Amino acid sequence: MASSALAGKLVTLIGGSGFLGTYVAQKLLSKGARLRVASRNPDKSWHLKPLANLGQLQFARVDVRNPASVAAAVAGAEAVVNLVGAFDGDLDAVQGRGAGRVAALARDAGAQSFVHVSAIGANPDSEVGYQQSKGEGEKAVAAAFPDATILRPSIIFGEDDQFINMFGRLIASVPAMPVFAPEAKLQPVFVDDVADAVVAVLESPALAGQTYELAGPETVTMLELNQKISAAQDRRRAFLPLPDFVGRTFANATGWMPGAPISGDQYAMLAQGNVASGQLPGLANLGITAKPLSLFLDRWMVRYRRHGRFHESRA
Repeated sequence: MASSALAGKLVTLIGGSGFLGTYVAQKLLSKGARLRVASRNPDKSWHLKPLANLGQLQFARVDVRNPASVAAAVAGAEAVVNLVGAFDGDLDAVQGRGAGRVAALARDAGAQSFVHVSAIGANPDSEVGYQQSKGEGEKAVAAAFPDATILRPSIIFGEDDQFINMFGRLIASVPAMPVFAPEAKLQPVFVDDVADAVVAVLESPALAGQTYELAGPETVTMLELNQKISAAQDRRRAFLPLPDFVGRTFANATGWMPGAPISGDQYAMLAQGNVASGQLPGLANLGITAKPLSLFLDRWMVRYRRHGRFHESRA
């Protein structure tokens, strides 16, 4: 196998202990990069240790609201990837001006590459806090690090995600299920494809400095997604599409409660849909063939079938 341009280079993953960070880390380690996983809880990434060669992997404790901790995490790094995101709390401090701070400190530390993971729907003029702060973060990153690459993924799915599995658990446990924003269109993207996009940009400077929308090849409505998950479990379920007024009222009234299924902001984003605009380059421009959810769903839903892998299909 040809040596990667990343071999031996130090890459810092800010927020690298999360769902996406784990996949990006594995890709970078396989390319021979020296990796520094930086997050508030770096112990959550210790499972990566067996994948690394001696001296290839290190961990740092960082809070993007603390400039000193960020500066220490990016010191000496040739490339920095910012994966930090949140749905609640001080969103501006974390993914608005916080993202700009990370980019500025990476620039000051001499990093040659900076990749910022944002989201489809990022918009500084949005009335939804999450989208607004993501949009402000993109602006702040571009101002601080003009050659930065911005990746806007759609909803990310994977075998161990908190999206497909949330619906999988619910469908397996209830005979009838309400569906919020049933006609909202989604274009979920495979976590490995997003991780490959990060690596592609870091390996090829010619691909850097742009904004990419990362979306899967299939577009489904929320109702269709629930139906597909139910079919993959071989379960017959009744789905109750909720009118917009009902769904929005429920989300606004209960979204603040611990364990609530959906918040007001999350409902507003869901109702908008989550698909690529088609006006920006995407996975294909990075040399990546997007993989559909349907490629994996039957296998991943085995755990939710009545008798697991011993289940006999009714078909």
